[in-house]
Amino acid sequence: MGLELRAPRRGRRHAAARLAARLAVTGLTAAALGLALLPATVTAADVRQAPAASRPPLAGKVIGIDPGHNGLNHTDPAFLSHRIWNGREWESCDTTGTQAAGGYTEARFNWNVAMDLRADLVKLGARVVLTRTSNHGLGPCVDQRARILDRAHASVSVDIHADGGPRSGRGFTILEPVADGPNNKVIASSARFGRDVHAALLRSTPMRISNYYGRNGYISRNDLAGLNLTTMPKVLIECGNMRNPADAALLVRPSVQRSIAAALAAAIIRFLAGR
Repeated sequence: MGLELRAPRRGRRHAAARLAARLAVTGLTAAALGLALLPATVTAADVRQAPAASRPPLAGKVIGIDPGHNGLNHTDPAFLSHRIWNGREWESCDTTGTQAAGGYTEARFNWNVAMDLRADLVKLGARVVLTRTSNHGLGPCVDQRARILDRAHASVSVDIHADGGPRSGRGFTILEPVADGPNNKVIASSARFGRDVHAALLRSTPMRISNYYGRNGYISRNDLAGLNLTTMPKVLIECGNMRNPADAALLVRPSVQRSIAAALAAAIIRFLAGR
């Protein structure tokens, strides 16, 4: 069963205007797409009944978000170590994720970006499905996360992570799937979505292309359940290296997390518009 969170009422006033300003940085405003954002006070019924010309750009779309790991994963090593089938081989259910030198965890970063992205997507008319409902839980395992999004029939999904690479390394990397059967039909579309994410991150965030992982900010991976088992276009984004002091100083900042979320929202709009 997919996990959905309702948008909070507090702070919704002027939310559409703020989101439009943020997406304007990416060059993907609703106006640029020939589409208009609805007021922040619009109801679900209004969205369904609105004429096509006034519907927000993601109306009727289901978008999947997988914030990697979970805040309490470290409390149950036995759960994390039990084996799951990732589509090619057996691997561990999950890990704790990495953390910055000051103790700021990857799980927390992933969750914060996911919440900012979810809020942006909801304002743009999408129905958002998440693989976990808080940063105060355990799991689910990586294969179950893939199935949650597959069962939701999402139009596109993104797995949000930060890397624990060498201290000297900096930058983001887009991880893309390799054909293995279940995901064969979405390899080309995932690569196109990856290019949209890559361009949006460069254009709208302070994060740069990785200088230590992959090539030019891309790498193909055939050993990750989230990519092996996907039935929709999907990439996993390592937003930066939490072991690198300069990257970590950016990744822990709420303003940078919001810019990453806005870039991902812009990439999703561009991808679904077929540009």
